[in-house]
Amino acid sequence: MSKQIFGAQMSLRCCGTTVPERMAGPCWQLFVAMSGLVSEWPTFTWPTSTEVPTLDQRRNALAYLGFVLDEGAAWEWEECTGPDYHPHPVRALLLGSVKVRPLENGAA
Repeated sequence: MSKQIFGAQMSLRCCGTTVPERMAGPCWQLFVAMSGLVSEWPTFTWPTSTEVPTLDQRRNALAYLGFVLDEGAAWEWEECTGPDYHPHPVRALLLGSVKVRPLENGAA
């Protein structure tokens, strides 16, 4: 039996977000990249804050979305620059990624 492995990514949304709900300011957002429309990917958004979510908060968010870290997986971090089209100066962004798999029976 093959097990499905997906990539989860987490980033600080500098200008807030509108999905799944409107946020007024910067907030961390986690999503699991899957096949299909991006708008249908499992997504979790923390309340407005620039504080990086803890390992436990990330684990709980993944479980809420129906996923768990793959065996031996660890968060990897990358620094990149934001897109030029934002209404503020380009700045460095932190992007976290990790391999995840669906929870057994889809339950936490």
